[in-house]
Amino acid sequence: MSSAVERTDVAIIGAGPVGLFAIFECGMLKMRCHVVDALDMIGGQCSALYPEKPIYDIPAHPSIDAADLIERLGEQAAPFDPVFHLGQQVTALTPAEGGRWLVETSAGRRIDARAVIVAAGVGAFGPNRPPLDGLERYEGRSVHYLVRRRQDFAGKRVVIAGGGDSAVDWAISLAEVASRIMVVHRRPKFRAAPESVSRMDQLVRDGRIEMVVPYQLSGLEGRDGDLTGVRVATLEGEERVLEADVLLPFFGLSMNLGPIAEWGLGLDRSHIVVDPSTCATSAPGVFAVGDVATYPRKLKLILTGFAEAAQAAHAIHPLVHPDEVLHFEYSTTKGVPGA
Repeated sequence: MSSAVERTDVAIIGAGPVGLFAIFECGMLKMRCHVVDALDMIGGQCSALYPEKPIYDIPAHPSIDAADLIERLGEQAAPFDPVFHLGQQVTALTPAEGGRWLVETSAGRRIDARAVIVAAGVGAFGPNRPPLDGLERYEGRSVHYLVRRRQDFAGKRVVIAGGGDSAVDWAISLAEVASRIMVVHRRPKFRAAPESVSRMDQLVRDGRIEMVVPYQLSGLEGRDGDLTGVRVATLEGEERVLEADVLLPFFGLSMNLGPIAEWGLGLDRSHIVVDPSTCATSAPGVFAVGDVATYPRKLKLILTGFAEAAQAAHAIHPLVHPDEVLHFEYSTTKGVPGA
């Protein structure tokens, strides 16, 4: 545990796509950044939950996989030499001398920053686990709550449980590589996007996906962490055993702000209220961007978060460089270090 204090211009809490773009925006204004994230990798949900899922609303990219987007954002931030503190959570945010802030992490890091940008997305998140006996023996081996590489499921018998977008999207995607896809849901109606449900229905008609409806998960069969079957049952008690190698339960995420909720920032339903013109919170020198930030008519889109990162960086500049007049320049005329 280190007790030394590291000094920087801006501390960014969260290394998801919006946090990464905030590094770039701060760097363009000559501000150095330290970045903290509870995950052991950059990218937030894009890396942890759907790295191979295409994103369609990033400007100039008709389609880009989430992992590729994170890689590009990392490259864009790299010229500004950000310091990453990964695999650790911010446990405390307290005022320091001279209007600065002290950020402390679960790994003992202490970061003294003039300003803080909270880009924590939905906060800490984890899967909602189905209540099955012995589930922990299979987790990480044949029961998974996310798909990082489709190819890991090539040729396997896959049971997908759930009725939302994740369940439907991955049923469609994995049907291209798995030997068998079975979708378990308690009712015939799905909560996913209608276009996706239509695509899944067509794959069902083509015999590439089997619908197991109306059933719910009731148990697991196998040994030494290797799954051989998934037991399902109706509300009337009718049971089936689905021969399977893999179970993917998609029952949503459990999300909470964790220590952020205790920092005295203005909150509205687990979101941080900000001034939309600057993304400033109720605490001077602390800003919030991306999904964690809220204001009237906020659109929860990655591209909205990108714009908020730019607004926050420009609002922070006079705090870090109080004697320097900022003459706004376009990147086309200013350039990027090393470019």
